[in-house]
Amino acid sequence: MKRKGTGPDGLVIVDKPEGITSHGVVARLRRLAGTRKVGHAGTLDPMATGVLVIGVERATRLLGHLMLTAKTYEATVRLGQTTITDDREGEVTASVPVRWEAPGGVSRAAIDEQIAVLTGEIMQVPSKVSAIKIDGKRSYHRVREGEDFELPARPTTVHSFTVHELREAVAEDGTPVLDLDVTVECSSGTYIRALARDLGSALGVGGHLTALRRTRVGPYGVESAHTLEQLEEQLTVLPIGEAAAAAFPRWDVGEEDARRLSTGVRLPAPGLGVDGPIAVFGPGEQFLALVEEQRGQAKPVAVFVG
Repeated sequence: MKRKGTGPDGLVIVDKPEGITSHGVVARLRRLAGTRKVGHAGTLDPMATGVLVIGVERATRLLGHLMLTAKTYEATVRLGQTTITDDREGEVTASVPVRWEAPGGVSRAAIDEQIAVLTGEIMQVPSKVSAIKIDGKRSYHRVREGEDFELPARPTTVHSFTVHELREAVAEDGTPVLDLDVTVECSSGTYIRALARDLGSALGVGGHLTALRRTRVGPYGVESAHTLEQLEEQLTVLPIGEAAAAAFPRWDVGEEDARRLSTGVRLPAPGLGVDGPIAVFGPGEQFLALVEEQRGQAKPVAVFVG
């Protein structure tokens, strides 16, 4: 039974607007849900819009596992300018006029070649204005304080990196640039700003991100997301069981196994052969736990009953 005054258990799929931090969205949802137990999976920069998965009450325990899922972004990459933040909100540090297909300019073949290099399992150096901690201190704080440092490259996977449109444009300082509208499908931990930076660097003209919209996090797409204005009118929460069933492989158990699981007893693994959490459901569609298959047993990752 829930305690009086606590919010609903489940996920809220938010279509985050531009100009607000992910923490700011969490603060709004705490007020709307009437609980402080609210968190989010996968930070979006203030400049970015789109899918932000918010967990309320017990569903916050799902979030760390949801962050391991694939994500999809629509973005605009500007070739011809480098910024200190790898996006349009940072100071321009270098400008190189980009001539499309002109002698000495950037060709579609060269763009496609470098995008292919940035696709698949790659090593990526995150943006220095990321939230990565170095000796307990956020990287972006070190940038603001003028520190000179390097971040190590990290493994990540870019499942696809597709260019939809190329446009000639002129930057605010008058530099001729080239804008690429792209879609990126990638693993969690991939920095789209870093892809823009690295593409521009490989082409010898510099690059940064001018627009970013996340359209999917795992099974949760922007088509099922709600704006903050819509949530102010009616808080729409995806129940924790439905959220788990959408995100993880499902295993249904009987009443006796449900009881044993709720008391901490390990069950024989279901033999699904999956790598990662499995959502366990008991009679009556009751969501019981997340487990992982290890050495023939179902090891509980998070138990939601008992």
